[in-house]
Amino acid sequence: MSDSVFNLTVDENKIAVVTIDVQGEKMNTLRSSFADDLKALLAEAKQQSVKGMVFISGKSDNFIAGADVKMLDSVQKREDALAISELCHHAFFDMENLPFTTVSAIHGAALGGGLEFALACDYRVGTDSGITIIGLPEVQLGLLPGGGGTQRLTKIIGIQKGLEWMLTGKQIRAQQAKKAGVLDDCVPHSVLLKVAKEFAAKGKAPTKEPKLDTVSKLLESNPFGRNFIFKKAKENVIKQTGGHYPAPLLIIKAVRASVELDKLKAYKTEAESFATLVMSDESKALRSVFFATTEMKKDWRNGDAPAINKTAVLGGGLMGAGIAHVSAVKAKVPVRIKDVAEQGISNAMSYTYKILDKRLKRRIMSKADMQLTMSRITGATDYSGFKNIDLVIEAVFEDLELKQGMVADIERECQENTIFASNTSSLPISQIAAQAQRPENVIGLHYFSPVEKMPLVEIIPHAGTSKETITRVVNFARKQGKTPIVVKDTAGFYVNRILAPYLNEAANLMLAGEPIEKIDAALVEFGFPVGPLALLDEVGIDIGSKIAPILEKELGERFKAPDAFTRMIESKRLGRKTGHGFYEYDKKGKKVDESIYELLNVTPAPRLNKSEIAKRCIAQMLNEAVRCLDEGIIASPRDGDIGAIFGIGFPPFFGGPFSYMDKLGASKISSDMSTLGSSNAIFTPCDTLVAMAESGAKFYAAQPSTEPTGESEPAEQATDDAAAPSAKE
Repeated sequence: MSDSVFNLTVDENKIAVVTIDVQGEKMNTLRSSFADDLKALLAEAKQQSVKGMVFISGKSDNFIAGADVKMLDSVQKREDALAISELCHHAFFDMENLPFTTVSAIHGAALGGGLEFALACDYRVGTDSGITIIGLPEVQLGLLPGGGGTQRLTKIIGIQKGLEWMLTGKQIRAQQAKKAGVLDDCVPHSVLLKVAKEFAAKGKAPTKEPKLDTVSKLLESNPFGRNFIFKKAKENVIKQTGGHYPAPLLIIKAVRASVELDKLKAYKTEAESFATLVMSDESKALRSVFFATTEMKKDWRNGDAPAINKTAVLGGGLMGAGIAHVSAVKAKVPVRIKDVAEQGISNAMSYTYKILDKRLKRRIMSKADMQLTMSRITGATDYSGFKNIDLVIEAVFEDLELKQGMVADIERECQENTIFASNTSSLPISQIAAQAQRPENVIGLHYFSPVEKMPLVEIIPHAGTSKETITRVVNFARKQGKTPIVVKDTAGFYVNRILAPYLNEAANLMLAGEPIEKIDAALVEFGFPVGPLALLDEVGIDIGSKIAPILEKELGERFKAPDAFTRMIESKRLGRKTGHGFYEYDKKGKKVDESIYELLNVTPAPRLNKSEIAKRCIAQMLNEAVRCLDEGIIASPRDGDIGAIFGIGFPPFFGGPFSYMDKLGASKISSDMSTLGSSNAIFTPCDTLVAMAESGAKFYAAQPSTEPTGESEPAEQATDDAAAPSAKE
């Protein structure tokens, strides 16, 4: 079995230890050869008359991280996808029917197919290490667990909890998994193998009932209660996804089959649903996003670049607090917060404390871990403690003179190689660096709010930023748990550049008489997590108004914001933070503030259907995304897709704006824009779209990509749980 991922040894007590190790890879994944390897392994174990078998990983930080997604992406026919699921079913049936006991000894990630493998064993033992997690996250790729997960998990933890885990794709810590009944024990890593061997010597485990509370037991034990559970689950899924994602509904169907059909028919339901999803457009788009984010991790990789080990944040407001949080909690580095007032520092530290306290109460983290994390955050009203800082991130209001002064302060107070990063959303980085003594250390680092939830960060080098600075900041952003895209230093960068015309058009439609709730509903139905007017309220009307003049000055009339925004600001209608904007807010939630129509001299008079509203708002976003690619603001369609999905919540099931345009075709997109442009020139398709329409070209053609470095040359085009939250400045 030298070529196998399994390495078998048998001790004097006839307990076999199988080490799982996919050679040449950091992660163990289930591959096409897995079933044959497992069959050969089990046959050899029977020959040696083993009494028990323990599966343990040869990797330091994962058990089996899931199935190889590339294997699924290579599937051309539905029959082939069906065969993959059925092959897994038969392999795991063989494991269940062995004459000896099997145990999974789990340290690190056991996700997707990895957990399905473990569920087919008689026992599961996990380590109490923080890196040990289990889960069935297939829904995040538009799939369902195709290796028996929908059938086995609910029999162990119950229908409701099983649906919750699978419909959200949540990852469960070891202690929680033991409490739910998935793990039979949770032990220190040092004794994992010893304890697993003890379980292997016990013999087959008796069938256990799920650990359910009284109400859950009553509901799940009879057909009427189960019918209620499945009905509510379906209603919730449709409400949350708008029906855009088929996977959650098929997960419900497969789980229902596990309790209503005989075993073979139930497993057939899972396999058929799995095959349908593998071939679906939605899953293909979500898998493309997965591959894109994986590929992006290779960008700007340089192991020789000095690591960032100490950080500082200038400004203790909401953004500064969020940046300090992800630096201390995710990147696990010391953070020094400077603010003009002690209260600002206190507020910023309290921000992280409140988040961690919730985790403590939910037993996600220990008190010791919480105290250790909080100890990384310190503060001052001066520059004491800044001498050895590697990276300083400013998060103050948009004032060029203030930011330039901060650059000078940092150059005076810190090391020669200390990086100054600005969180500006509108000011050119070149202007912030204009008076710097060491401009090579100045860069833009644009986060989105709330920082701890939004996955994207834009990294903006100016023409003089060094490549080492870019690399160090990209690496650090990844340590913070972010997906970074490097964009060119121009007005609005990328995300705000494509977002502004989208928001402006929504406001213009409202001023033309389209009801607020109808506009927002149209874009939610299209697939955005929130509508554009609700998003404006979240961002703050005043924040958006500061960016608009800069974009209009640099890019022209098409970025002119409606005058209505000025009237709203004058009347203190800034959105959620003031309790009134397009909506009014109270403890119960929000509803349209009807008085806004009178303020803006608008009489609601709907004339467009929702599809037309969505098309008008999206058209300018698509047009601007193409211009950004032409101008080298983004390096590739891949970066444009990821930036739009993770930055503004562009529907992931479309794969991003460039994937969406490829799917519809440049001819269709250009034609629709031309029709709109006949009455309003701002909709006129850009030259590239027109040319692509004529040639039939696509964005994802086999062309090399280039990385934006702040230079003026345009970049070339490149190949390559659930919608992202909405973007805020």
